[in-house]
Amino acid sequence: MVSYLIRRIAILVPMAFAISALIFFASRLSPIDPINALISPDAAADPANLERLRQELGLNDHIVIQYFHWLKELAVGNFGYSIQSGQKISEILALRMPATLELVLSALILSTVLALTLGLLAGAHRGGIADKISRVLAVIGIAVPDFFIGLALLNVFAYHLGWLPTGQRLSPGQITFWDRLPHLILPVATLTIAMVAVLIRYTRNSVLDTLNRDFVKTARSKGVPEWKVLYSHVFRNSLGPVMVILAFRLPLLVGGSILVETVFQWPGIGSTVIAAVSASDFPVIMVISMIIAMVILVSSFLVDIVKSILDPRVRLGGGAS
Repeated sequence: MVSYLIRRIAILVPMAFAISALIFFASRLSPIDPINALISPDAAADPANLERLRQELGLNDHIVIQYFHWLKELAVGNFGYSIQSGQKISEILALRMPATLELVLSALILSTVLALTLGLLAGAHRGGIADKISRVLAVIGIAVPDFFIGLALLNVFAYHLGWLPTGQRLSPGQITFWDRLPHLILPVATLTIAMVAVLIRYTRNSVLDTLNRDFVKTARSKGVPEWKVLYSHVFRNSLGPVMVILAFRLPLLVGGSILVETVFQWPGIGSTVIAAVSASDFPVIMVISMIIAMVILVSSFLVDIVKSILDPRVRLGGGAS
């Protein structure tokens, strides 16, 4: 197991360096000068002002030097400053990240429980009620964009029925989690529907595939109770492919939450990304992109570990994709 972990880490580190280089050098290809967002048009008319500001920000250094300087600062936790506001990026993340994590993790937990439950029932009872419900949810979640689902839920439950808030994380005077809970329902439901669709399909297909395996037929022929067959044999052996999809959906949830946060005016990373892109705030864009990329890499690493635990053949074979 230790040698397997070392092999996975040996792959993970070079990939992290490659992704960081891609993010950094790609940001430098933009024709938009971020300096223009820092000073007024009158001050920008003087080339000396622009040159002085570039020198202060280190933008006159060679691009390779800039890259390694950025990488060194990231390694020590210094993410730099926002070009747009002058605020520390670490402070921006500390302020915005909890709201996004609250939204994304709530949707991840809820969608995982629903998808695994419905997927197992749909696969075990093919053609039954659970199977039909799972198909309907899968079609809706895959065919309808996240933001449209959000707008529909907002229109029905907030504007027409008035049961839930129209947006924001908190209303004036509210401070506790229970105050936030009504605000969470619609955005979490939006992300959950989108994620459940994919997970249900993979869980159902994985269960159907496992049910046709010889060891399941053998267990049934020995008179093992059906619930034990499903739990001990089918469910565990069906988790491998599902765990892969589940782990890789987490960073996609962070990305997908950008539009959902916009629809529900949720004060998370989504609004920060949109503001940074609009202002060509490269430091903020680069740091958030790097965080999302690292989430993907770590998710992949955790998937490999879980798969190696569920199926020892993975680590014996030298790794899994």
